Amino acid sequence: MMASTQRVPSGVAAAAVLAAGIGTFVLGLNTTLAEASERFAQALNWYPPAGPLSGKTTLAVLIWLIAWAVLHRLWKDRELPFPRIFGIALILIGLGLLLMFPPFFELFAE
Repeated sequence: MMASTQRVPSGVAAAAVLAAGIGTFVLGLNTTLAEASERFAQALNWYPPAGPLSGKTTLAVLIWLIAWAVLHRLWKDRELPFPRIFGIALILIGLGLLLMFPPFFELFAE
C-alpha cells in the first residue's frame, strides 16, 4: 500500500525562521541600547542579581514568540518565497550578532 504524503506550505517554516531572526535582532538591539543609555539599562533591570540581562533576554524572547505566533497565523496556509525570507532572517541574525559583539556595542557606551 502506498502512503500518501501531504506537502506542508512553506509559510510555516518561513514564519519560524523569520521569527528567529527578529528575536536575535531584538536581543542585539537591546544589548546596544542598554550600553548606550543608562536609563534604558535600568528599565531592563527586572531582576537585580542578573541586572539588565534579565530584561534584555526576556523582552527578546517575548518578541520572538509574538512574532512567531503572528507570522505563523498569517502564513500557515501560504506558499512563500522561502529563500528570500531565509536571506532576510540571516541578515537579521547577522545584525543581531554584530549588535551583541562587545567591541561594537562598547562604541556606544555612555
